[in-house]
Order: sequence, then structure tokens, then C-alpha cells
Amino acid sequence: MSNAYIDDFPAEAKVVRATFYSSFLALAIGGLFGIIQTLHRTNVFRFIDSTDYYTVLTAHGVLLALTFTIFFLVGIFTWAVTTSLDRGVEDLRFTWGWYGLMVVGTVFAGIPIFAGFVDSIDMSASVLFTFYAPLQGHPLFYLGLVLFVVGSWLAGVDWFRSWWAWKQENPDERIPLPTFMALTTTLMWYLATLGVASAILLFLLPWSLGLIETVNPLLTRTLFWFFGHPVVYFWLMPAYMMWYIMLPKISGGKLFSDPLARVVFVLFLVLSVPTGIHHQYLDPGIAEGFKFIAMTNTMFLLLPSLLTAFTVVASMEHGARQRGGEGYLGWLTALPWRDPVFTGMALAGLMFAAAGFSGMINAGMNINYLVHNTFWVVGHFHLTVGTAVALTFMAATYWFLPQVTGKALWNRSVALAQVVIWFLGMTFMSNAMHRAGLLSIPRRTAEPQYEGVTFDAAVGSVGELNAQIALGGTLLFLSLVLFFTNVIGTAFNGRSDDLPANEYAETLSGPEDAPLVLDNLKLWTAIAIVLVIFAYTFPLMSIIQRGGLFGPDINPFPASVDSLTLLATAIEHSATGALASAGDLARSTLVGVIR
Repeated sequence: MSNAYIDDFPAEAKVVRATFYSSFLALAIGGLFGIIQTLHRTNVFRFIDSTDYYTVLTAHGVLLALTFTIFFLVGIFTWAVTTSLDRGVEDLRFTWGWYGLMVVGTVFAGIPIFAGFVDSIDMSASVLFTFYAPLQGHPLFYLGLVLFVVGSWLAGVDWFRSWWAWKQENPDERIPLPTFMALTTTLMWYLATLGVASAILLFLLPWSLGLIETVNPLLTRTLFWFFGHPVVYFWLMPAYMMWYIMLPKISGGKLFSDPLARVVFVLFLVLSVPTGIHHQYLDPGIAEGFKFIAMTNTMFLLLPSLLTAFTVVASMEHGARQRGGEGYLGWLTALPWRDPVFTGMALAGLMFAAAGFSGMINAGMNINYLVHNTFWVVGHFHLTVGTAVALTFMAATYWFLPQVTGKALWNRSVALAQVVIWFLGMTFMSNAMHRAGLLSIPRRTAEPQYEGVTFDAAVGSVGELNAQIALGGTLLFLSLVLFFTNVIGTAFNGRSDDLPANEYAETLSGPEDAPLVLDNLKLWTAIAIVLVIFAYTFPLMSIIQRGGLFGPDINPFPASVDSLTLLATAIEHSATGALASAGDLARSTLVGVIR
């Protein structure tokens, strides 16, 4: 009988298990904050002050978009590299070192965020997930982010060390597909994080420490989005890996094409980074030509997603027909829909297809203006990281947790219900968010109601949209409860000898059918760097030329306002305006008398 992962790699299994549990803790806290802000914003149930909403929103974004996703990712990639290379990590102390650094970074960043709930503590970081200037957080927040990112860099070094050692022993072998996916993703991450690292180390951290007085807000914003869009693919690429190497096997078949999978990950490496300016279509300090280039680059990213849809669906169909499925669509009924791992990943992929359509709206320059900074963007974001990534990771947990603990899954029926409820909850919530965005209902605010402003829905009402959002958020929270019930139940189960083997899908078309150039990581990295230089050199030079390296004299937010000074200024402006009006009236009257 084949062994589980913990049998083959007991030491590495402990590391992977630790990354999973760290990921799940972030998911639990971030998910709790998610339901709080959902009920608060829809005015269904409010028990926090609206000023604390932004602290909740920051914690929700940072814990889920960074901590949950990346902790799970480093665990998955450690499994992928060790399993596909059939060798343990080179130095286990180094592996525990980068994990510990990521934990310390998370704690450091979390302290000022949670301190924002306590007025007596002079520390806060309610700067949202998009933490660019003029929002200013406590220095500990930025230091924590640096440590967390450096930890992820070292994790990549760990995987490269394993590959280099394997390559010395197998010089003529092609890079195994899971390792290839992990390495290309890591190279993309190294390139993408140069932007956010520069923003924090050169500007935001010195600014928060008082070492420099001002920063250029547009520059820090651009450096953030240099990282802010490719980080989406940093979350998605491990989900893609699961779809490529796990879904075909669970379906009962083989991966349709190893070469196509390699092409997809090469395209993500090359195309992911020079796209961030499409988040800045409404920024007046960036020329329209630079925005057009970003739009063009973004549209090219549709290609790897379409190739993935084709390859994964073809692989699932092959598996279904091996199980007896027939007809043009009849094979769908032969798929293992009672398996929570398969169903969760398949539903996540279906949701990602919907996210692709709304993403094309975000990527187009002129049509983006209609939905920019509205609830539409939140709906899109919850389809991508909130479903394509999160639901894939939760479904994959039902296969991986027994592998790294040696314990059978607590309850498969509960797991199946959990993934289906998540899909339903996100269907309600994301649909309503997209529709609300079409009404120009804003995002990032605890109070979307404005005096004298009404939002008229073409179908239904704003009340109906809020009800859908609240219902969807409640279902998502219920799904999380079921997920953690299963995780905890599995953790307290006894050891099992009846676990699935630690294997991934074989291929119909293997690596021998792929051109050797696909494995030339130096070439693809060089091309990616050239494209980034082409896309960002002139915009950054233009921003610095206009606003300076450290920008104009701006005040950080949140900022206190001296009410007496404000009142005096208002009176001064009013008096000046009144005198000017009186002078005009006197002059016109005198002219009339003379005539």
C-alpha cells in the first residue's frame, strides 16, 4: 500500500501542518471580521462604532488576502516540491526559520491593527489592505509586513535549493510539473514584491518613524499596485496547480497536457507584473498612454486563464469518460460530485470563470470609469481570492490534512455541505455587490448613505441588494463554522492506516512533449524584467518629475482638525467674498447713476 505524505516526509509534514494551522487561524479571525462588517454596512446588526469599521476592514483584508493565502501557499508548495522531487528539504532548520519569520511578521503587523480598537493605546494601523499614502500606520505594522515578505522570499530559496540539489543528481531530467509551478510562481513573486518592498523601506516606514517629513502619495500608490495586482496571481497560481494536478486524478483520469500547463505558468511569470497601473485609471498624475499600455498587458492575461479552462475541463472530461460518462454533456454526471475535494475545486473554478468576465470590465479603460471604487470591485475580489482561491484551498484541505496528520477526515458529508454552502453564499453576496456597483454604491465606507443622494435600482431595490449581501455573508460564516468543525474534528481523530496515497495526476501528454525552452527559467525571468522596465520606467520617472521623490507637504491620515482655526478660515473667506460682492454692487450702482 502506498504511503501518505507524513509517512514519506515526517519532518516536512510538521512544517506543512504548522503553515496550515497558521493559515486557518488567520481565516478564522478574518472571517469573523467579515460577517461583522457585512452586517454593519447593510445596517442589519450594528454593535461597533463606524470608526472601528475601518480597523475591522483592515484586519479582514490583511489577514485573509495576505496571511491566510500565503501561509497556505508556502505549505502547498513545500508539499509539491518535496513530493515531485522525492526528496526532503536541504536544511530543516532553515525551513523552520522562514516559517518563524513569517509568524513574527504577522504578529508585528497585527499588534497595531488590533490596538486600533483600544483608544487608550497610542498605536493604530487602520490603513486598509491597500496601505499606500496618505494613510499612515504605526511603524510596527510596516516592519511586520517586511518580515512576512522576507519570510516568503526565504521559502522560495528553500524550494530552489531543493531543485538545485535534485538537478545535480538528475541533470538530464525535466523539472517535475509541481516543482516547475512552484518555481515560476516564486520568480514572479520576487519580481512583484520589489514594488511594495521599495514603498515600505524607502518611504512608508521612514515616514512613519519621522525620519522623513513627507512622501509622494502617487509614487507610493503606484509602487503598491506594482505589487497589488500580481499578488492576485500569487494566490491564484497554487489554486491553478491544484486544478491541474489534483482535479484530473480525483476525476479518475489524467492531466490533458503537461506542456500546456507549463506554458500557462510561464505566461503568468512574464505577464503578471506589468499590469498594476490598470488599478489607477482614475489617477490624474499618470498619462493616458501609460494606462493604455497597462490595459493591453492586462488583456494578454486572459490567455493563460483560457488555456487553463480548456486544459482542466478536458482533463475532467477524460476522467469522467474513464468512469463511464457518455454524450456531449452526459459525462458531467459521471464526475465524483459526492467528493468534497472535487466539488469544492470544481465550484471554485466555475466562480473564477464569472470573475474573469467582471475582471474584463475592470481592465477596460473607459468602462472601468463606471465601476471604479464601487461595490463592483468588492464583488469581483470576492469571486477571485474569496472563492477561486479560498474555496480551492478549503477543498484541498480535505485531502491534505489527512496527508500531513495521518488522520482520516472527520466527516465527508459535512465537508461536502461546507463547500456547497460557500458557493451559494458567494453567489448571493457577489451578485448583489456587482449590481450595487452598477448603481455607483461606493466601497471602503461604513456609511454608504449620503444626504441628498439616492441609489435607484433598475431591478429590485437597494434594500433587496443589502438583504442578499447579508444573506450571503451569513451563509459564508456558516460555511466557515462547518470548515473549522471538520478541521478540529480531524485534528482530534486517531491515526488511520486507510489514507489515500500521496500522489498527483499523471499526464496524457507528458513533459517529454514540451519544448526544452519552457524549462529555461532564466530566459523567462529576463523577458519578464524587460516587460516590467518597459511598462514602469517612464510612468515612475514622470511621477517623480512632477511630484518629487518625496512629494509635496501632505498631512497623514487620520489627522485631527483644529476647529477654531477652521472656523476662523471660513469666516475670513466669507468676509472676503462678501466685501468683493459689495464692491461689485457699488461699482455697478455708480455706473448706473452716472449714465
